[in-house]
Amino acid sequence: MFEKEKADAIRVVEEFLEQAELKKGDLVVIGCSTSEIAAHGIGSFSSAELGEAVFLAMYDAFQKEGIEVATQCCEHLNRALILESTVAERFGYEEVNVVPQPKAGGSFSTAAWKNMKNPVAVEQIRAKGGIDIGDTLIGMHLKAVAVPVRIEHPYIGSAHIVCARTRAKYIGGERAHYLENTLS
Repeated sequence: MFEKEKADAIRVVEEFLEQAELKKGDLVVIGCSTSEIAAHGIGSFSSAELGEAVFLAMYDAFQKEGIEVATQCCEHLNRALILESTVAERFGYEEVNVVPQPKAGGSFSTAAWKNMKNPVAVEQIRAKGGIDIGDTLIGMHLKAVAVPVRIEHPYIGSAHIVCARTRAKYIGGERAHYLENTLS
């Protein structure tokens, strides 16, 4: 079930990772509207089964590369994030008390809660990169300077995909010198 959407999800992760310049242990945020994947307006057609299928495909693909994942909940949970407790602790993120549901948090984050080993919710993170499935607005959870990552196939089902990575800020003005390997 949902074989095309799972294949789309894996392809998106692979295309993203080819360009995003991430390292093992980096954190990526994923926001996902299953309604948009299923060709409905955001928030109007949640699907627990579709959320789980897409989450597991993406999570497994990132885990194989040693990249950590946080999922962004919907606005009904103030866009809280679900991630492994060990990851939250390593990055110093404070846990909050909420459990996502399909209509309050979203099907994708509900799937994350169900399938992660020891999930927790946090209010904010600063991820090195992100994938936005269905225009869920993940930008608030990226580090300060986001750079677009243009993938060849920017869709999962009917949902539009926007990807980003981050880079260090340039400071110092016209006399400053920069590390050449970090300019892009």
